[in-house]
Amino acid sequence: MVHAGVTFRRATYGEGPAEVLMMTTPIRHYDRTWEEIEEMLESAQQRKQKWKAWFDQCKSDGDRDGMMEAARNSKALDGVIKCLRWTLGEEGISHPLD
Repeated sequence: MVHAGVTFRRATYGEGPAEVLMMTTPIRHYDRTWEEIEEMLESAQQRKQKWKAWFDQCKSDGDRDGMMEAARNSKALDGVIKCLRWTLGEEGISHPLD
């Protein structure tokens, strides 16, 4: 069974009907082109700008929940953008987990 790119296998342990799903190594094809990665970076940057605009709109409307959603999604995209820039070997980009 595959879910979100991760392969699971069924396994039973001990006696009885207990069944456990065990995660195995994801199947990776390594067939993305540099152009695809650059397009994804551009798309992520555009989405971040939309979330920033949404944050500003929610702020002017006094929508605190909307502001929190926009801030959360914008921050998540910061990580995506940094990771893609690191993958592309952009100078000055430290390790994405730092």
